[in-house]
Amino acid sequence: MLLAGSASRKLGTAVAAYLGHELGACETIRFSEGNLFVRVLENVRGRDVFLVQGTAFPANDNFMELLFWIDAIKRASAASVTAVIPYLSYAKGDKKDEPRVSIRARVCADAIEAAGVDRVVTLDLHAPQVQGFFRVPVDDLYAMPSLCDAVVARRLPDLVVVAPDAGYAKKARQWSERLGAPLAIADKRRTDHSESAEVLELIGSVDGCTALIVDDFTISAGTLVDAARVLRERGATAVYAAVSHGLLTDAALERLAASPIRTLFMTDSVETQPVELPAMVEVVSVAPLFGEAIRRIASRESISVLFS
Repeated sequence: MLLAGSASRKLGTAVAAYLGHELGACETIRFSEGNLFVRVLENVRGRDVFLVQGTAFPANDNFMELLFWIDAIKRASAASVTAVIPYLSYAKGDKKDEPRVSIRARVCADAIEAAGVDRVVTLDLHAPQVQGFFRVPVDDLYAMPSLCDAVVARRLPDLVVVAPDAGYAKKARQWSERLGAPLAIADKRRTDHSESAEVLELIGSVDGCTALIVDDFTISAGTLVDAARVLRERGATAVYAAVSHGLLTDAALERLAASPIRTLFMTDSVETQPVELPAMVEVVSVAPLFGEAIRRIASRESISVLFS
């Protein structure tokens, strides 16, 4: 059985269509004081249940709803509960890199496990080592193939893939190999928690080329816009960007509108956007990716092919 929480109804419906099934009936009620109430409206006893629920906008409400869904399904005597989390908030809080701070991703992993989950399926964790915070199986799917297909369809000439920082260089190299394009790396410095960073230098040449900035997510769009500016200064004829998760706000849209970026490719992992997406944003659905993962897990098949 496939269910979808309030944060991922559209994606859940698209996954159900891919699988040729209907979504199971369920409801989420928000009371006036802010409390959440979830209820499964049909029998799940002895069923393998897959729950699609993202945790963004508002992150805390949707994360709590995820926990309540897992608990409700488990208490309804489901045989297993697989949480399909298109975007896992707090995944970037994977280490204690300052005094007296929380390792937020570990707290979230513990909470999801305590609620009774049997398996987690997610997409492009900011820190892949977060998989190790769970004692249940975690499948961290890749959005890159779906986004690469969208980029290839544009037939961009003289393409160069650009990593926004050294930390993403390894992933960016996978993009460059798949697209058959050279790689450049931006040198980025982040000095605080203001959700902005400064691009200082560029390793590699983009002169006379079409640059494609790739990253796992963007919130303020500051890094993308700053990198785009540097790329144009270094001779790039056009700049595009592709991210797995777009968490856009009004400020981000203003930056993008004033930037050299022609198109921002991003997946539909976050559908509770607080803003209306502009025409420059091209949304690429990952419903087939999640649908195929669910089909293979339910039929006890290997999902390794999805990581090829």
